[in-house]
Amino acid sequence: MIYLDNAATSWPKPESVYDAVSEAIRRGGNPGRGSSQRSKAAAMDISEARAAVAQLFHIGDPSRVIFTLNATDGINMGLQGMLSPGDHVITSRMEHNAVTRPLAYLEDAGVRVTKADTDPVRGVDLQAVRDAICPETKLVVMTHASNVTGALNPIEEIGGICREHDVPFMVDASQSAGMLPIDVEKMNIDLLAVPGHKSLLGPTGTGVLYVSPRVAPRPIKSGGTGVFSHIRLQPEQLPYYYEAGTPNTVGIAGLAAGARFILERSVSGIFHQEQQSLQKLISSLSSIPGVTIYGPVDGPRAAAVSFNIDNMDCADVAMILETYYNISVRSGLQCAPDTHRLLGTFELNGTVRVSPGLFTTDEEIEAFIDAVREIAEDA
Repeated sequence: MIYLDNAATSWPKPESVYDAVSEAIRRGGNPGRGSSQRSKAAAMDISEARAAVAQLFHIGDPSRVIFTLNATDGINMGLQGMLSPGDHVITSRMEHNAVTRPLAYLEDAGVRVTKADTDPVRGVDLQAVRDAICPETKLVVMTHASNVTGALNPIEEIGGICREHDVPFMVDASQSAGMLPIDVEKMNIDLLAVPGHKSLLGPTGTGVLYVSPRVAPRPIKSGGTGVFSHIRLQPEQLPYYYEAGTPNTVGIAGLAAGARFILERSVSGIFHQEQQSLQKLISSLSSIPGVTIYGPVDGPRAAAVSFNIDNMDCADVAMILETYYNISVRSGLQCAPDTHRLLGTFELNGTVRVSPGLFTTDEEIEAFIDAVREIAEDA
């Protein structure tokens, strides 16, 4: 199989990730819950994972790395912890449902939501963000990169605007973390939500929420922490304030291995490699008659490329690729209906999304292009 659905979850993983997961689950141990050697070893895994993630995103204090179930979990923690009825929040028009659905619930509860004007290629309009800020604005939340087209929002510039107006800034880095350089201080990011299973190359069911010293979201869950058990409420010390219950030690061990793999390869090196693959992919797709590509066709981008073939439903294209060519892609709205309304593809039932990864070869991209060319010729 040629796997080109890395925007959903990366595959394959580095061997070190498989080894770390296997070792952790075979060893056992509950971190912070006992003084046995197994518990201490599990706690060390968690500690080392925090340090690796902190290094990756230039986070000075690893205790501000909060482990979550996924990016969606972290986004909910940030949105629900920061916003109350009467508050105002600004977002873009190319967000994943991980942002838009929690905001819809909060809107129904009395939070005012502004979706700033967004360009399918250049991302959110900076002046629109500036104009939308008001005294009630308590948060700006933006995706770093579209999961549909790979288009980038100007995160560093948005962060500067937020800092200028003393408004907290939250970033959904689901499609960028591990592939694009992220520096939370340089970009003025106060909350960073990251999935472990995409470009961080870790297992599913893992994620991270970075919480900067400038913000203190209310915790949305509470329970056992293994320490401070005498305290009636959730202990305010980090990371325990936001982490309740037994953590996914096995998954976090795999996430740590993925982060270390990226650090060894360097994010800049990975970025350069993937940009070359993406330009080859986009250039070849653009040359096929009847194929329409949506979003940016040049310049820096994330590894998600959407297209359609004239006179064909995107679901049929994906089915043919899977059935006859053994190529795995994704079709439909990709959990981002606002983006498809922006692109004009909502009424078309979405697009075909192809997303190469770190381990995708030139030969696999060429095989994919040949398949699309044959399908388009027969359309």
